[in-house]
Amino acid sequence: MTKTPHFLTLPSLLLALVVIFLLSSLTSAIGINYGTMGNLPPPQQVVDFIKTKTIIDSVKIYDANPDILRALAGTGIYITIMVPDGNIPAMANVENARQWVAANVVPFHQQTKIKYICVGNEILLTKDNNLISNLVPAMQSLHEALNVFGLSDIKVTTPHAFTVGYNLNAPSESRFNDDQRDFFSKILEFNRQAKSPFMISAYPYFQVDPNNVNYAIFGPSNAIVDAKTNHTYNNMFDSVMDATYSAMNALGYGDVDIAVGETGWPSACDAAWCTPQNAAMYNRNIIKRAQNIGTPLMPNRHVDIYIFALFNEDGKSGSTAEKNWGLFKPDFSPVYDVGILRSGNTGPPPGPPPSSSEKWCVAKQEATDAQLQANIDWVCSQGIDCKSISPGGVCFDNNNMKSRSSFIMNVYYQSKGRSEEACNFSGSGVVTTTNPSTSTCVIQKLEGGSIHRN
Repeated sequence: MTKTPHFLTLPSLLLALVVIFLLSSLTSAIGINYGTMGNLPPPQQVVDFIKTKTIIDSVKIYDANPDILRALAGTGIYITIMVPDGNIPAMANVENARQWVAANVVPFHQQTKIKYICVGNEILLTKDNNLISNLVPAMQSLHEALNVFGLSDIKVTTPHAFTVGYNLNAPSESRFNDDQRDFFSKILEFNRQAKSPFMISAYPYFQVDPNNVNYAIFGPSNAIVDAKTNHTYNNMFDSVMDATYSAMNALGYGDVDIAVGETGWPSACDAAWCTPQNAAMYNRNIIKRAQNIGTPLMPNRHVDIYIFALFNEDGKSGSTAEKNWGLFKPDFSPVYDVGILRSGNTGPPPGPPPSSSEKWCVAKQEATDAQLQANIDWVCSQGIDCKSISPGGVCFDNNNMKSRSSFIMNVYYQSKGRSEEACNFSGSGVVTTTNPSTSTCVIQKLEGGSIHRN
């Protein structure tokens, strides 16, 4: 009898399947909110752009637009659709829910990968008791209707504004407000039974401290240590996520998954912290979190995250910020670069080629000790080895904060390939071609793609 090759044996195949399953289960969505309020390209062009030019794998829309659903057919891109707020009372009736699914889901599901159905959007903020009281019944009816059509893989949820009683200094102490606990208990019980995620809008932008903007945009800032758990938070997004988890856990629903239906940062508004640079920093780090895992309280959790938004939407009313959340302009040119364009595709104009001369990142002369200490704390929180500037280290000089900070700022700068952004440090860093090393502290430089000592 011919022997089966080793790589085709049953144990090997089972092992391969397990590995594939584990790898796929560790991949969270890089999602985008696709709003249509403005003079925007037709859906087919938009979907072609997403599919061929970007690495976005999930889209969320604010209705069940059939043109968008048809355009997504066969692309492999997941989509989240929405039942408009005004339809919620009708959806509480099971027969109405079945008709809605029959009209908006069944014709498309074989070719279009519908992942979630959102029932309304941030309903508590409407303060409409008719919508609020019918929300869970509507979710239950739609869940039942999906099961009737054999579509149990499509999950029903509803997005919530971040209304947790947020304890900035101790995220683990955050709780749902007393008058909302019953509402959220019912929502979370539905999520648990339906195996759907609790979806939130997580916007550090709306919680920002004008005196500590960097904490909100993943920049260098003073870390916050939760006195109860002793966990360290280097950015507000992780803090908001753990505050949400803590509120859920206090109600007994810590096992329910969380999804971020919206998060982002406007590139323009009526405040100084709305810039393309700040928006780029925030969204780049959000993308990293969609590709990685965990927060201090949820180290093994994977979260689907949908950035707000795909386009700047000039058709929106309201403030300047409302029109400037997009990653792209209507002509598909980037508002700023967050690294989601596929290699070789149209993006921002390329910068000048890197200079072959040696470069270092050092602290500006006018930088304050408080700024430099914040830089040290932030870099050391990013996995950089800080032993050299710790007491007893070769670069520790208790009387020279600028020297210590320059050393560790440069290590970070070199580790990021000497990109200009990596030496910004909120305006306290500067690139120099003069070697700042001393006889006792040798500043590092980049050679051949890795860090070497002089």
